[in-house]
This record gives sequence, C-alpha cells and structure tokens, in this order.
Amino acid sequence: MSLAKVSRHRGHQPLTAVGRLLDELEDLVDVTTLAVALITVGGTLGGTLGGTVLSQRANREQNERADREREQERHEQAIQARRDLYARLNTTARAYRVAARDAVEAAKRGESLDPALLESAKEAWADEYSQAQMALAKDVLDVASTLNRSLGIGYAVVKHLPSSPDLDGAYQRADTWFSGPLSDGVYLLRVTLRHDLGVEVDPRFEETRAQMLSTLGSARDNLAQLLAAEGAQTSEPAA
Repeated sequence: MSLAKVSRHRGHQPLTAVGRLLDELEDLVDVTTLAVALITVGGTLGGTLGGTVLSQRANREQNERADREREQERHEQAIQARRDLYARLNTTARAYRVAARDAVEAAKRGESLDPALLESAKEAWADEYSQAQMALAKDVLDVASTLNRSLGIGYAVVKHLPSSPDLDGAYQRADTWFSGPLSDGVYLLRVTLRHDLGVEVDPRFEETRAQMLSTLGSARDNLAQLLAAEGAQTSEPAA
C-alpha cells in the first residue's frame, strides 16, 4: 500500500469514487512492479542456467566426438598395421618359394647359385611368420602354419638334392612340389589374407580353404616320408 493511501486512511477521510480509483491504481502499480522484478530475476537466472546447460551439453558432445575420432583413428591404424603385416607375409612367402625353386633350376643346369639367397629368403619368412603368429586370427594362422611347414619341406628338398641317389627323380619331384602343391599353398595364403581383410568375398571360401589345406598337408606329408626314406637309404653302410 502506498504512503498516500495510508495517509488517507489514517486521516479517516471518506473514500470517494475518485479515491477508490486511485487506490486501485496504486495497487496495480505495486503488483506490476513486483511482477516486473520477478520476471527480471527469473529471466536472469533462467538465462544463466540455460547458458550453463548449453555449455555442458556442448562440452559433452565435443568430448564424445573426440572419443569417436580417437577410436576411429585407432581402428584405422590397426587395420593398416594388419595390411602391412599381411603384405610382408605374402611377399616373403613368395620370395622363399621362388628362391628355393631357382636353386633347383640352377642345380639342374649345373650352375652355382649363391646359397645366401635362399638362406636370406628363409630368414625373412621366418621373421614375418614369427610376428604373424601373435596377430593372426585362427583360420588365417592355420593356413600360414601349414604353409610354413610346407616351405620347410621345400627347403629340405633343395638341401637333399646333392645326396639324392636318383637325381633325375629328385629334380622331377622338386619341380612337381614347387610348381604344384607349394605354389597352391602360397596362393591360398594370399587369398586367405585378402579374404580376412574383406578385399575378396567368396561365400564358399571356407569350404575351398579347408579342401586346399587338406590337399597341401597330404602332399607335404607324402614328400616328407619320401625324403626320410631316401635319407635312411643313403645313410646305410654299403654291403
């Protein structure tokens, strides 16, 4: 209530129509002033709280976006590292097979080939295969492991040539191994690596892989038995 209104009431002045109108106007002014003050305070608080909420949301979205970007970067780096490993594994497998085959071809021609070439290819493959064992998925490792043993038999074929009792047969056997089962094994490794990377997609790949692995394993075992039998024969003392 305004001072003028109180003064009129204290003086016991009778309220005329004009007086009552003034009182009502003064009450309206007081209410309006209060409402304006409340709205102003509310707007200030609301603006502050709203700004805080928006700032927190923006920070949260920024952090989430940064987390997604880091995760995507780690994913891409992992894929690239796997591609690099697969490329080296494929390259060294092919180089090892070619070096062994070239050694056989040189021996057939009676030429001397630097044995360091084959040893270097063998060591390069061994290094990559050793690293791959810690990173390859089981189905890929099965192929790489089978090929590793098969490459080892190819190495034994080359080393066995000088002591073979039947050179023509040994050369024929070596040619068959390097151009047939071992070549197929290197091819299988390449296709398996590409399939694992998603580069090649074949719905019947698992069936094909299992069949080629079985064929390679059987051929390797048969060749190993032949080499062992010849080794035992050449080591027997002459009668």
